[in-house]
Amino acid sequence: MAETIAGVTVPDTPLVRDVTEYIRDTEDDLLYHHSRRVFLLGALQGRAQGLSPDLELLYTGSMFHDIGLTAGYRTSQLRFEVDGAHAARDFLLRRGYSEADARTVWLGIALHTTPGVPEFLDPEIALLNAGVATDVLGVGYHDMTDEQRDAVTAAHPRPDFKKRILRAFTDGNAHRPRTTFGNMNADVLQHYMDGFERDDFVQIILDNPWPE
Repeated sequence: MAETIAGVTVPDTPLVRDVTEYIRDTEDDLLYHHSRRVFLLGALQGRAQGLSPDLELLYTGSMFHDIGLTAGYRTSQLRFEVDGAHAARDFLLRRGYSEADARTVWLGIALHTTPGVPEFLDPEIALLNAGVATDVLGVGYHDMTDEQRDAVTAAHPRPDFKKRILRAFTDGNAHRPRTTFGNMNADVLQHYMDGFERDDFVQIILDNPWPE
């Protein structure tokens, strides 16, 4: 039976059930509830913007978007977003979904920490980014009613979420600090990782081997 939260119906399909089971077994409560909120908030943002995403694909992207932060990726030297994008793509392809659908989800996850780009792409990509921005940064918080926000957080609570998600970002990136160059996780490591020195884009240009 399909579940409806804040007026958003979670698709009751084999893919959604498989995704939910897999992520529930892989992620802790923090990331699981965050990922479900991202789906719901992204769908609500889409409704407000007049967008009509494929909810199966938006759900898949939302649920996989932070899997790269989990313990299974502690030796990876890829960006954590790319780890999640690869995992979701492979999950879809193994279940017979098209390369195009898998690519859409891949892009949504890979770009979910990149501001200023996803909103110009497919609805599934734009709304994954919007859901993340609302849940983590509060962007678009006032675009929803109190009742909608209360329904989302009643189903998927946020106890001490701000500090806990920052710890998850730190733990998921501390072993690959150079991958945070050019994205917001460099800010996280600068705050929470002893000895971290962020790469400087200007200095990289000045120090590169091209002769003047």
